[in-house]
Amino acid sequence: MTVVVTGASGHLGANVVRALLERGESVRALVHRSAAALDGLQGPLERVEGSVCEPASLGPAFEGARRVYHLAGVISLDGDPKGNVHRVNVEGTRNVARACVERGVDRLVHVSSVHAYDMDPRDEILDERRGQVADSSEHSAYDRSKALGERVVHEHIDAGLDAVILNPTGIMGPVDFGPSRLGQLLVDLSAGKLPAVLDGGFDFVDVRDVALGVIAAGEQGRRGENYILGNAWYSLRELAKLVERAGGARAPRWASPVWAARLGVPFARLASRVAGREPSVTRESLDVLVSNRSISSAKARAELGHAPRPLADTVADSLAYFAR
Repeated sequence: MTVVVTGASGHLGANVVRALLERGESVRALVHRSAAALDGLQGPLERVEGSVCEPASLGPAFEGARRVYHLAGVISLDGDPKGNVHRVNVEGTRNVARACVERGVDRLVHVSSVHAYDMDPRDEILDERRGQVADSSEHSAYDRSKALGERVVHEHIDAGLDAVILNPTGIMGPVDFGPSRLGQLLVDLSAGKLPAVLDGGFDFVDVRDVALGVIAAGEQGRRGENYILGNAWYSLRELAKLVERAGGARAPRWASPVWAARLGVPFARLASRVAGREPSVTRESLDVLVSNRSISSAKARAELGHAPRPLADTVADSLAYFAR
């Protein structure tokens, strides 16, 4: 029987589709815009145009599917001025869960984010027992949307849906067609375009390891459970050093304090409006760099076989991919 992947042309989606095809699965890829990340793939791959925001397109896409991997989402580090973050991450998830029930899908694997969890207290280990962010302005629009999306899934679980929820940390790695924000960071570091980095960091994990975790959750995850898919915390200085060792430009010697960067947020926002692009630095992006340093993936390691590779391998493979 067929498995369905929403967000199939995104960074994680493109890796999940490849991993599924390698296993001999028949994959139906829900594609909203460009499907260039899926070009040239060999195997039983069916592309279906549709959107998680268009319920009428989901019924036919999910027909006869034994499993749905819901990866479609909007990442934002600058609020939700047009409402797309809530529309896709919350209402889109509601449409997906409802379509799974209506079409008799055996299992839904919903990919959320570690940002659905409250990062505080930051001096204690963050695992699946941690409370999630409240729906209040003290948390970013993106964080709130991921937590609300999970609540929607749990509402359907309570009503009988078989679903598992995943919470990856900062994803990077090859087949990053966009590239993603983290992929662009690696490109810029490798090209020596950044004279300095910020004195912060995050838990970074390889996209291929997350893709394997997504598939494992569909087969081994326990109904109604969350699993954090992470690796380890790295500073941006350490990340830059890994880029240098992989053949990129020399790592910046200077790291700017995050508090100093916060002073520049209004100026970055003004400059972005003039240039007609997203601001390079926002309050949300800086908050990420000072978030919890002790994120545990012990549950996923024990139950899903999650075994993240060294970040040095991820960086080297990413740069090789971009070079190609």
